[in-house]
Amino acid sequence: MNIGVVGLGLIGGSLCKTVRKNTAHRCYGLDRDTAVVEQALRDGAVCGPLKEAQLGDMDLTAVCLHPRQTIAFLQEHAAAFRPGSIVTDVCGVKGAVVSAVEQPLMRAGVRYVGAHPMAGREFSGYAYALDTLFDGASFILTPTEHSDIGAVETLRALALELGFGRVVLATPRQHDETIAFTSQLAHVVSNAYVKSPRLFNQSGFSAGSFQDLTRVAKLDENMWTDLFLLNAGALTEEIDTLIAHLAQYRDALAAQDHDTLRALLRAGRELKEKSLAQER
Repeated sequence: MNIGVVGLGLIGGSLCKTVRKNTAHRCYGLDRDTAVVEQALRDGAVCGPLKEAQLGDMDLTAVCLHPRQTIAFLQEHAAAFRPGSIVTDVCGVKGAVVSAVEQPLMRAGVRYVGAHPMAGREFSGYAYALDTLFDGASFILTPTEHSDIGAVETLRALALELGFGRVVLATPRQHDETIAFTSQLAHVVSNAYVKSPRLFNQSGFSAGSFQDLTRVAKLDENMWTDLFLLNAGALTEEIDTLIAHLAQYRDALAAQDHDTLRALLRAGRELKEKSLAQER
């Protein structure tokens, strides 16, 4: 296949490098920063640059931009894709994106299916792209009742070809509600946690737990602002749930209530153990 990748950041760049490493497909890259495209060419990550006028030559196009940029690009270029070709995006929020772009692309005869590769780093940009980023990761597809089954199967097969460990199907709503807990809440907590006045006194006092909890505090605030606001309902629910649980711990501490605190800690441990057993 001729695969077009729009946006050669961490995910788009890693996609190109992985296509080159693991498949016989031909990958072409489009980025507003021409220096990034030139670097991708030097690296052999892409076969050539992708011009907007060449979108119609692609069998499959993956748009790897921030959510609002993705919506704008797909709405503006819907007629540029070849009818029958496959278009996907890799945004970490699906409901808002799918509802905004599915109909314009359908009217253009394009087979669109939303996707979300569950892989990333605390760094952004092509310079940090890896051809191993997706190894063993989950690849989520969010088809709707309008999605073409053949397009879903093509994307599923490509994901496995790229080295993803599993492909998960979910509705856009299921995706967003779950990702609010598994990813977005973790970024909020990490980002808020480092605002402690003791942050700059931690040297020599921190170990694995500090590193684990603070890793994703180093985020791209532009992208994550988009992601949070486009999934505000589900994320707000998760934050409210967390605040309620934290209040229970705080109250037990303030009351020096040994039994309640121990019960809270035991309940959390047991839930974690149950979730681990379910994954096996």
